[in-house]
Amino acid sequence: MAESLNGVQLSTKWQEASNRGAAILHYLGEQIPLIYCLETEPQQGEEEQKVEQRLLYPLECFLFGEDPCVGLQKLQQYNSSSSAQQCGRVFKEGETVYSCRDCAIDPTCVLCIECFQKSVHKSHRYKMHASAGGGFCDCGDLEAWKSGPCCSQHDPGTSVTMETVQFIFSYRYMLVWEETYELSEELKPKVKEDTYFCVLYNDEHHSYDHVIYTLQRALACDQNQAQIYTALIDKEGRKAVKRGTLSSCQQAKDNIRHNSEHIIQIPLRVEILHTAIMAHQTFALRLGAWFQKIIGYLVGLREVFCQVALEPAADNNQLCLISRLMLHDAKLYKGARKVVHELIFSSLLMDTEFKRQFAMKFTEHYKQLQEDFISDDHQRNISITALSVQIFTVPTLARQLIEEGSVIKVIIDTVMDMMMEHLDSNNRFQFQGHNPDKFFRVQVIFHDLRYILISKPSVWTETLRVKFLEGLRIFLHFLCCMQGMEEVKRQLGQHVEVEPEWEAGLTLQMQLRHILAMFQDWCSSDERVLLLAFQECHRALMSCTNQPFRSEPTDSYMCKQILHARPYKVSEEPVSIHLPISRLLAGLYVLLCQTGAIQYLPDFVDPLNFTELAEQPLRCVVLAAQVCADMWRRNGLSLVSQVYYYQDVKCRDEMFDKDVIMLQIAASKMDPNHFLMLVLLRFELFDIFNDNSSSKDQEVLKQWNRLTEEMLYLIIIIAGERYVPGISHVTKEDVTMREVIHLLCIEPMAHSSLVKSLPENESHETGLETVISKVAIFKKPGVSGHGLYELKKECLEEFNPFFYHYSRPQHSKAEEAQKKRRTQEGSDKALRPPVPPPFCPAFSNIVYLLCCDIFIHILKRIFQKAAEDRSNRWTEPMIQRALHLVGQALLEEKTQLEGSSLEEVTFDFKTGSRHGKSLFHFLTKMKSLPSLKAQNDMIMWNLQMFEVVKCLREKSGPVASFSCVVSVQSVQDKEKAERKRKAEAAKAHRQKIMAQMSAMQKNFIESNKMLYDNVPESSSQSDTAASVDSRVAVGPQQGVCSTDWEAQICILCQEEQEVQAQAPAMVLTACVQRSTVLTQNRGKTLSPKVGTYPLFMPPDLAVGTHTGSCGHVMHATCWQKYFEAVQNTTRNRLHAELIIDLENGEYMCPLCKSLCNTVIPLIPVEPSKLNYESAEIVGQHLTLERWIQIMSCRIRGPKFSRSITEMLGVCATTVHRVGLQTAPNDLCPYVPVMSWNTCAYTIQATDNMLQEEGKPLFGSLQNRQLSGLKALVQFSAAQRLKSSQAVIQKHFADMLAVLVPVPNVENTPSILEVDFFHLLVGLDLSIPALYQEAAVDLQPSAVSSAYNHLYLLHLLTMAHMLQVLLASHGRGEGDEAQAAAELFSIVSQHTDRLRAGVTGFCVEGVKRGVLPFLRCAALFFNCLTGVPPPEELSESPESQLHLLCSYLSLPSNLFQLFQDHRDVVTTLIKRWCENTAISKALKGEIISHLVFRYPHKRNRLIDLPEDYSVLLNQASHFKCPNSSDDERKHPTLCLLCGVMLCAQSPCCQEQLNGEEVGACTAHAAICGAGVGMFLRVRECEIVLMASKTRGSPYPAPYLDDYGETDPQLGRGNPLHLCPERYRKLLHMWQQHCILEEIARSLEVLNVMFPFEWQML
Repeated sequence: MAESLNGVQLSTKWQEASNRGAAILHYLGEQIPLIYCLETEPQQGEEEQKVEQRLLYPLECFLFGEDPCVGLQKLQQYNSSSSAQQCGRVFKEGETVYSCRDCAIDPTCVLCIECFQKSVHKSHRYKMHASAGGGFCDCGDLEAWKSGPCCSQHDPGTSVTMETVQFIFSYRYMLVWEETYELSEELKPKVKEDTYFCVLYNDEHHSYDHVIYTLQRALACDQNQAQIYTALIDKEGRKAVKRGTLSSCQQAKDNIRHNSEHIIQIPLRVEILHTAIMAHQTFALRLGAWFQKIIGYLVGLREVFCQVALEPAADNNQLCLISRLMLHDAKLYKGARKVVHELIFSSLLMDTEFKRQFAMKFTEHYKQLQEDFISDDHQRNISITALSVQIFTVPTLARQLIEEGSVIKVIIDTVMDMMMEHLDSNNRFQFQGHNPDKFFRVQVIFHDLRYILISKPSVWTETLRVKFLEGLRIFLHFLCCMQGMEEVKRQLGQHVEVEPEWEAGLTLQMQLRHILAMFQDWCSSDERVLLLAFQECHRALMSCTNQPFRSEPTDSYMCKQILHARPYKVSEEPVSIHLPISRLLAGLYVLLCQTGAIQYLPDFVDPLNFTELAEQPLRCVVLAAQVCADMWRRNGLSLVSQVYYYQDVKCRDEMFDKDVIMLQIAASKMDPNHFLMLVLLRFELFDIFNDNSSSKDQEVLKQWNRLTEEMLYLIIIIAGERYVPGISHVTKEDVTMREVIHLLCIEPMAHSSLVKSLPENESHETGLETVISKVAIFKKPGVSGHGLYELKKECLEEFNPFFYHYSRPQHSKAEEAQKKRRTQEGSDKALRPPVPPPFCPAFSNIVYLLCCDIFIHILKRIFQKAAEDRSNRWTEPMIQRALHLVGQALLEEKTQLEGSSLEEVTFDFKTGSRHGKSLFHFLTKMKSLPSLKAQNDMIMWNLQMFEVVKCLREKSGPVASFSCVVSVQSVQDKEKAERKRKAEAAKAHRQKIMAQMSAMQKNFIESNKMLYDNVPESSSQSDTAASVDSRVAVGPQQGVCSTDWEAQICILCQEEQEVQAQAPAMVLTACVQRSTVLTQNRGKTLSPKVGTYPLFMPPDLAVGTHTGSCGHVMHATCWQKYFEAVQNTTRNRLHAELIIDLENGEYMCPLCKSLCNTVIPLIPVEPSKLNYESAEIVGQHLTLERWIQIMSCRIRGPKFSRSITEMLGVCATTVHRVGLQTAPNDLCPYVPVMSWNTCAYTIQATDNMLQEEGKPLFGSLQNRQLSGLKALVQFSAAQRLKSSQAVIQKHFADMLAVLVPVPNVENTPSILEVDFFHLLVGLDLSIPALYQEAAVDLQPSAVSSAYNHLYLLHLLTMAHMLQVLLASHGRGEGDEAQAAAELFSIVSQHTDRLRAGVTGFCVEGVKRGVLPFLRCAALFFNCLTGVPPPEELSESPESQLHLLCSYLSLPSNLFQLFQDHRDVVTTLIKRWCENTAISKALKGEIISHLVFRYPHKRNRLIDLPEDYSVLLNQASHFKCPNSSDDERKHPTLCLLCGVMLCAQSPCCQEQLNGEEVGACTAHAAICGAGVGMFLRVRECEIVLMASKTRGSPYPAPYLDDYGETDPQLGRGNPLHLCPERYRKLLHMWQQHCILEEIARSLEVLNVMFPFEWQML
């Protein structure tokens, strides 16, 4: 209450003061230095508490005139009926934003994720992308959306009216805070202390590491402290690095500047500030956040704030506050800028009127702001200039700014002033030696021009016309400086020494591409503006002095035609590829034709000289042709690159396409003969076709031929390319459809590939979605790859082999694909020209190019050369193009003849004249030329078209005409039948060859089974086991081992060898890795230092050791040589440690390239020589009770060769090292235990995988998988021979003590604390050690082994059933109820009914719980004994309990075991149940640690939402647990457990084995035993991790509607979960293939700069 009283009293005192502002400032001057900057590293919590109590609370009291809590309640009453209409959320860098493609006015209109989820746009076509930071949510802005402007949260309710707040903020002086060294009189402290700060500022010149190094040297601090300082400087923009006296701070400043200065680098910016100044600056920033809170209370408060900010200063020489803020922006550091920008967002931009006033101020200072930005070194997203997108994209505001602020003129003037330095003596741009960084910043200004023009006006005012045309004139002046810039001249003799600068000019052209289109779009919306714009553009073109002619006009003669033109040779004189004014004029001319305004053109311009207009574009086209003909190769790659972009999709619509249009305009207005003569002159082919030039130089002849090809191609384009609105009657949709058709004629394509190949408009739309369903069929993807669009057959007839947007590779691929298709269909290979749409009247004269004298003359010359077979004077592409032109001409005549009467047809290809007959004669002669066999079908089609046109023109009657067509058709039918016959014969021949290859392949597979056999095991087992009667694997009725190892072929030396105990070792490649696939307690770690692990595996299977094998066999000696070679060669490879870990024995399988780290020796299965009669006699006396007491009957055991023994040690050491994460130690007693554990865990993992996939236990594994499992079991069984007898016997005794009393063994775990399958494997494989003696290596007899297996299995099965019983609950009834009830009663006696679950018993629950144990036991004994299972187990996986019991020699009624061994089991049950750990567990004291449900829950990857935007929403709410700031984070989702982590951030780094690692690496070490599978949410990318140093990206299982993934959300289409792909990820994890996938992906990639995976 004291603080409250003080605050109210202070506010009253200030209210009563004569100069309120001075009073408040005086108070702040006293208090602020007592709170802020008292130490170098302040305590944030304490500091903030003092600020709230001493400063902000009194200010709020002063503002409200009473206690702020009371004032706020009143305001909330006013504000309760409506929420703010505009959201205004300011985006942070990396935050996901959404744009509706259907409703947004332009792509800059975006929603935050909360508004998007609550809006109607969620069901529309939307895009999502990561924000660059600095913008805000447009929800509620009526001008940003065509429909649905508000989400449900910001939908306006009833309007709020309130009494205007009279008080004007007294803190307007605090808004602008310059970093000066002096304070105002009111703020100066009474006593100035000698305490200063040395402050280091951020810049974009120095690297992170350089700043850290500088701070370490200058301040003598450690690296960790320097890193913290550097991170804060980068984030906030500045940091106080030293506090002390003026002299000490000056010394620190000098040291920092000295250590950071470099010969090519300026020193770091360092300032010395007094502590009082630093304190006030810190508080000024805090006020920014406070202002945002205050104005967020009510609209009225916001309005008052805006009025204060925009109010003109009392002193006319002073600017308003907001102007001063903007102009000081470049002087502020990053943190201060962010606060100011957010304050502007939340105030001025939230209200339409204030937004308009702010926009006018922004435009007024636009030039100065841009100059400051260009001289600044900070990124644009933290510059005040970035606010232009918020105001220039508002349509009404943009019009107002054009009319009142001449914003177009302002923007272009700004650009022009900044690029004046690049003008040469001819007033043209020349960018040689420019500053790339500054040039990039200048280019950003063009974005603002695009924003202004993004919405064309529907209604024009006279003021708008005047201002727009004024801006256009300035823009044309800018284009004049580009017209003809960067001219090139052909280099002769010597290659150019220095490649000229070209990227800057092309980049400028790309920036202007959309702007040029938008200017044309604006012009088209008003007829008068269009005509005046054409007038201005023509005047600008005529005023350009670029590329003047150097000689007078001359006359050229050909075919009795005379052309009066100035001579010019592209190959000899300067030429430029930049002609923006010529191209703009072409675009405007087409718009005049399209709108009909062309009729008024004579009133605005003098008659046009179309020869002059066509000159520049024609030169550009010829330049591209000559570059293609290798005439400019001495000019280097710069010109090749320019020509590439000239025709590329990024530039062609405003470069190449406009040049073609201008040539079409000229062709429509000029005499066709004169036009073609001009083309021949510029292509420098005039003398060639006039027979006035000859050469024997092969290089020159080759160039002539290539130029002729390009010249013919240009005529094809001019006459045939009519899909431009205004040139023919087509729509933009028709144009896009044709583009898509021709792209799909190359090959089926993915949606993203189509989008990349289509030109985008200013809204980044291609129009693909509106047409794709009309022309293509979508083929969905499988578990890999992506969806593809295939062209519909009915669209193939529109294919034009000389489509003008094809690149040379695309042309070849399309031609080949279409010829192949036609061959498969049995059609001819003639790629006919399609029937084009008719020209508009203004362009209808273009068709006469195809029938004029010069055209016929050109064709005759070409065909004559071919008919005479003068091979060096013609090429096949030349003939192909000429034939296409003949086809175009014939199609045009046929179309006109069919659509009009003979008298109305003016097009005449002269098919009946002398010229036509000569062409027909040449074509007939060419048909028989072997060198033109590939064009034979096209020649035939042309000849048939000659006949058809001739018949139509002669009009000799319908019957004659019909008979002519029928005769042509009959010839075609005969040829088609012949082709079909040949195709069928070829098909039969191919089938015969394929059958032979298939037979050879089968023979090869038979002889190399282990290498290529993928046939399930069941097929091989059923044949060999057919004669065996007994299918029992355990006990005295054990069947005979069906097969041992077949003869194996080494994959390295290809030699075959039998697997024998005394033979040299054969080994299987294998990979040992820790695993948590089966864990029931994720996050738990196991250590041999704690508890009974590894001798006893806990039932939760927290961490296991899995051993997998690809099944490929080698000699041990061959493997050792290969491994040594791999180590020697890989050490020299760049970043080899990322792929394979040489220190830990990793290598790639020589055959399949799987990652391996050990080998498993192949050990022959010991044949069972069981005498069934003896076994039956023994069985009558050897009961379970007696078996527990004695074990006897010794015989000599097997010996292994030295190499097998050595390989046993290699594998065992690897398993021990990897499993326990310890150093290699052959003498460790846990070496055999880990071998048994990995055997058990691998079998359990295999069973888990089979159950997950719904496959039967036997018959589903491939031979390679079964071979690996069998080898692992035999290797584990052989460990007793490798290790010390005493160690094995000790392990056996310790393990057996869990089940029965064993002398001298105490503190054994209870039956709830062990996994019984691990115990079964350990006991079964170690029991033969009891038969060994020090001097003699013995093992049990066959009968003893049979009973050992039997009774161990019986004991363990009963103990496991009791374990399941104690963990189960519920009651059930069944046939086994009586036997189960007896067991239940015995257990109840010894548990005193402590656990509620035990009182209710479920028979079926126990049977289900024990089934996985029996399945694993069956797999184990199958691999150990080799006895084949019953065939029924290879069938359906359902209802297999009785078959498993039969195979394992167990009663089908498992509860019968307790009755058969009642005498001994009763005692054992009492011993088991009286264990104190069980008592505690049943009481619930330690239940979570011991009691697990059976069967265990199968682990799967977490459930992901179907819609990816749900994940993005979760990520947007993610808060870093170790950081309070709102900087961009990388939320990363663990797919194993569902935890969201803060990746790639220093705030969440942890220590792992003494090393700093990222959050994901640390989490993977616990959650996945080092293996991790993470989804980077904002990047939409899976990351696979294995160990600290290895990882790789992997496609996310989310696809868009077109079947494609979207890494980095580059395309931004809506994404949905693909279950098949997610299932593939699940199988990869369950099958322990993550490590292998990482190694393979890294093997493919050429890693130059490795990613630090440990920091993820």
